[in-house]
Amino acid sequence: MRLRTKLLTLASALALTVGTPALAQSQGVAKDTLTIGTIQDLSGPAVGLSKPALEGMQLRVDEINEQGGINGRKLVLKVEDSGYDPKRAVLAAQKLVDQDKIFAMVGHLGTPQNIATFPVLFRKNVISFMPLSAGRQMYEPLNRLTYSFIAPYYDQMRIAAPRLAREKGASKPCVIYQDDDFGQEVLKGAEDGLKAAGMDLVEKTSYKRGATDFSSQVAKMKSAGCDFVVLGTIIRETVGTVATARKSGFNPTFLASAAAYINAVPKLGGAAMEGIYIAMTAQAPYTDSSEQPIRFWANKYKTRYDKDPDTFSVVGYTVMDAFIRVAQKAGGNLTTDSFIRAMEGMTFPTDIFGNPEMSFSATKHLGSDAARLSQVQNGKWVVVSEYFH
Repeated sequence: MRLRTKLLTLASALALTVGTPALAQSQGVAKDTLTIGTIQDLSGPAVGLSKPALEGMQLRVDEINEQGGINGRKLVLKVEDSGYDPKRAVLAAQKLVDQDKIFAMVGHLGTPQNIATFPVLFRKNVISFMPLSAGRQMYEPLNRLTYSFIAPYYDQMRIAAPRLAREKGASKPCVIYQDDDFGQEVLKGAEDGLKAAGMDLVEKTSYKRGATDFSSQVAKMKSAGCDFVVLGTIIRETVGTVATARKSGFNPTFLASAAAYINAVPKLGGAAMEGIYIAMTAQAPYTDSSEQPIRFWANKYKTRYDKDPDTFSVVGYTVMDAFIRVAQKAGGNLTTDSFIRAMEGMTFPTDIFGNPEMSFSATKHLGSDAARLSQVQNGKWVVVSEYFH
């Protein structure tokens, strides 16, 4: 009887040990290192977003490691390439989660790519931390492992589209959008916002991810007499659409989402990009900025990488900085649970780039729903509005 009791006690102890969340949640946490991962588009249509974002992330990683790491642990960033393909993103996530044993996925770029990889993360209790996507799916439905930081594409367009359309006296609003989860969010936000303001879309047209010719879509909008066009586009698609429109003498007001907020748009598009608007948060980091903190940071970045920073350089840097702050607050005994406890009481103040204050709780996993407008003026992004919610 005593033997049986001892065996049952041992079996219970083993069961408790196997099922203890703290053990499973320690993936990626070693005595002197903390391993995290990110998936970026390093070879596809969004490479212009991912490369500067990754450089910004690595810059912050290098800074914290030079200071001794996070509670004595050096931060290790593992990187995989998705090519902006959800299927490749899944394979990349499987490698990072199962082979590299990452603690968290930080700043993964792309809405459909993130959605595709969530099951891979969740089965191993890996946190999705501030992905580089403004899709509502990044934080809805509520999940203890998902945290987002930027106003959703839906809300950006729901608020900005009718405000700007009214300001410009537009009467025939239209939308061109990428035919995927990202584009659908832009379309739905613009559609709902304009409808609530008493305006209906005159035309809506889409393109397949990776497309390079937008002449037929532009022709449809021009034929419909559109005087206000919402762009559910990224970099080359924004440049391609607007440039094609200008060449044909079609000059409506253009409004894009934060997915197109990058210096490559005015640089690649040149004069054709003058006057377009974008929903954004962080101020573009120019090395000759009139604001000293931004100018200092931009020149530090340039010294590190021998090139000017971009808007997504700031995004990558701030996302990594946020992760570091939470991990530091979680303490030396870092687990997924301790990180979540720290995260759900965090407030991030407005920073040097003008990002809005962010706050999180057990039921609020979107840091901020605020956005503002920038416009291309003389080849640079210039903030032209206050924040709106």
